[in-house]
Parts: sequence; structure tokens; C-alpha cells
Amino acid sequence: MYEKTFPQKRFKHTLDFLNKHINSSETILDLGVENPFSKIMKENGFQVINTTGEDLDNNQTALKSQQYTVTTAFEIFEHLLNPYTVLQNIKSDKLFISIPLRLWFSPAYRSKTDMWDRHYHEFEDWQLDWLLEKTGWKILDRQKWANPVKKFGIRPLLRRFTNRYYIVYAEKVK
Repeated sequence: MYEKTFPQKRFKHTLDFLNKHINSSETILDLGVENPFSKIMKENGFQVINTTGEDLDNNQTALKSQQYTVTTAFEIFEHLLNPYTVLQNIKSDKLFISIPLRLWFSPAYRSKTDMWDRHYHEFEDWQLDWLLEKTGWKILDRQKWANPVKKFGIRPLLRRFTNRYYIVYAEKVK
């Protein structure tokens, strides 16, 4: 079923994780422009508002001006230079973040053609956990999963057994 609905394994994991913790009546601010996964959230009944492509390192107006109960940041924090300030300025009480984990056998991702499609941070799980703790969030649930690829070689073999993605559900400490 999911193979036909979701082009990527991470979309299935992410939607299952989201459904486990919130219901579709909550309003979500999804950091980043509308994307394939924000469309999937909408198709599954979630009320989603996306940011408009502003540079969140320098402009956090959307975090302060929108009315929302949940913030999602799926595959976005690795692109930010300053995730600390972004996390401090989120006004919702609930937060979902997913990131690609740093892989010891592969360099950080960097597109040669798109200056925005680069990973400034590729976190280890403990680094994201610490960042959340320092910015006033308590992690209530987390998951990791591998992302095998259909290629031959040492790196594709390692991707079968090495966790690539990390997702966290956290709530603001009051």
C-alpha cells in the first residue's frame, strides 16, 4: 500500500510517527516551502501552513506571526546555519524534526548546482537531542531508520544496516 502512495520510505515513517502523536485538527507550521511531504500531510487531513522560502537563519517572522499548535521541520535543520535561534523562536508547544544522520562513510551532502541544497549540519542523534534540550524542548519520542538503495558497492551495502534518518517528537518545557 505505502509503496504506491509514498515515493520514499521516509515519508511512510514520518506520516506514521506524526499520526502516532497528534490528530489532524491541530494546525501545523511546516518549515520550508510546500513540498511533497507537506502535500501528503494535507491529503491526510492535516491543516498545514508552509513558510514561504525565506532564509530562516536571518528571518524568523513566520515563526512569530502565524497561529499554529505544531511545528514540523522535516529535512530542514541540516540546511540551517543557525538552528539554535530558530528553535528558540518557535511558538508552538509541539515539535517534530527529522534529519539525515551523519554517516561516517560518506561526506556531507552538497549539491554542485543549487547553492541552497547543501547540508551545513549533518547531526549525530545526541547533537540534535542536546540542541533541543538547550533550547527548551523535551523529547518524548524518537525513531531511527536505515534507507537502503538499490545499487551495488560498499556504501550501498552499509546503507542497508546504518541508520540514516532520525525523527523526534518534542514538547516545549514550561
